[in-house]
Amino acid sequence: MRTHQSVKSKCQLKSCKERNSVYLCKSVPRIQLGNFAFCFDICQCQRYISTLSPACCSSRYGLALLSCFGFFVVYSLRVNLSVAMVDMLNNTHQSNPNHSSSVCPAHANPSRPKHNHTASVYNWDSETQGWILGSFFYGYILTQIPGGYLAGRYGPKWLMGFGILGTVIFTLLTPVAADLGASYLIAVRVLEGIGEGVTFPAMYTMWAAWAPPLERSRLLTISYIGAQLGTVISLPLSGEICFYLDWTYVFYIFGAVGLVWFVLWTFLVFDSPNTHPRISERERIYITTSLKNELSTSAGFIPWRAIVTSTPLWAIVVAHFSYNWTFYTLLTLLPTYMNNILGFSIQENGMLSALPYMGCAVMAVLSGQLADYLRETCLYPTVRVRKSFSLIGMIGPAVFLVAAGYTGCNYTLAVTFLTISSSLGGVSASGFNINHLDIAPSYAGILLGITNTFATIPGMVGPVIARLLTKHNTIEEWQAVFYIAAAINLFGAVFYTVFGQGTVQPWAVHTSFSHGD
Repeated sequence: MRTHQSVKSKCQLKSCKERNSVYLCKSVPRIQLGNFAFCFDICQCQRYISTLSPACCSSRYGLALLSCFGFFVVYSLRVNLSVAMVDMLNNTHQSNPNHSSSVCPAHANPSRPKHNHTASVYNWDSETQGWILGSFFYGYILTQIPGGYLAGRYGPKWLMGFGILGTVIFTLLTPVAADLGASYLIAVRVLEGIGEGVTFPAMYTMWAAWAPPLERSRLLTISYIGAQLGTVISLPLSGEICFYLDWTYVFYIFGAVGLVWFVLWTFLVFDSPNTHPRISERERIYITTSLKNELSTSAGFIPWRAIVTSTPLWAIVVAHFSYNWTFYTLLTLLPTYMNNILGFSIQENGMLSALPYMGCAVMAVLSGQLADYLRETCLYPTVRVRKSFSLIGMIGPAVFLVAAGYTGCNYTLAVTFLTISSSLGGVSASGFNINHLDIAPSYAGILLGITNTFATIPGMVGPVIARLLTKHNTIEEWQAVFYIAAAINLFGAVFYTVFGQGTVQPWAVHTSFSHGD
């Protein structure tokens, strides 16, 4: 790869592009030239391909769409139990004379037929419900770091494919496991978590071979938005399925969708452009040439000691853990809160529970655009952008989550506050969530596995603690749940603000170029 000196002046532009050519810009720390500061002040642009490959009908964008479908399946299978659980419980058994008189009355909906329970119901107490809802994450945490290693050694395609297929199979077995007993259902959910745990590391490894540097944001956004879509669509759809059929069909229908995805993934996806039999030569050269230097930096010695003793990394760990406490608490228990406290029926429940995640997805996209604008125009350094967006994305949700607990039976205000809380959480997508790439781009995958391992713990213990605190399903008990989540969020925001950084760490430097502010 050679330096193209004739376009050095173009490096001071944001695009670093020339007609029919693309130049990859590696920057050094910002400098001041007279009265003007350049974000990419001194660049060495390297020409890596002479002809762009169009996005339309390309293999890389086909991969983005199929992986989006895959993450849709992943999150649909993860969250559908939280809605089905409302219908799986024996309401007579769940009734308790100690219920607070302030619990809201059920919503009447005379325009729809009466819901007839046609499947089994179970006498599980609150503690058992918490273990069932949290058991998924006990398996999920086990395969975070191993998933990255296995994807690199055996290939990401089959690891992700069989990981999701395993989850699909155990999802289809969920009704049988529930009939056998709570312990069997917990075991099935743990196995589902083991399968899903490899998906994000595997897909990250896949994109290392498929995503050109100048297209990573677009491709990864298309890919990972499937997680939000899975939540937004599966929650209300699960409610409708429970209402018109019964809760068992929630697992059968989404399991069948997962089988369709696996067939498409098997025949249409390949580990790299070099192994894809139908990719155009133009696109293959475009991708492999653009990634030549990028892929070479990821090989070699891994400074494990420096990684695990890195203060900026632990700042991300604490922030990720804190944010996920609130995220997973709502993800698994929001339908229960909607039913037991606000009195929404099963079909209303799913739709209203999906609203917060719809807002979260929108805010994540908008905040990403704003964060890039602030950095590109030199208005704010990287570390300030990351910390500012993390503060908004963690303190905002904490405030509105606590406020939701004090809305009483004002259904509109309660749903509004919960939606605002989750929506503001989407802002953190441009904060600590992507700070791995700022401090150690060569080891971002490893760092992601480490932080996501710790960030899975709230999914394991959060629902259990929440259900222990809400044995009588009173508003006061749920206020305590919201206070705990808010306090943890605040602690994570402060810790990250104090110890987070936005520059490449010395132990992560591979080349003579480093970036950051």
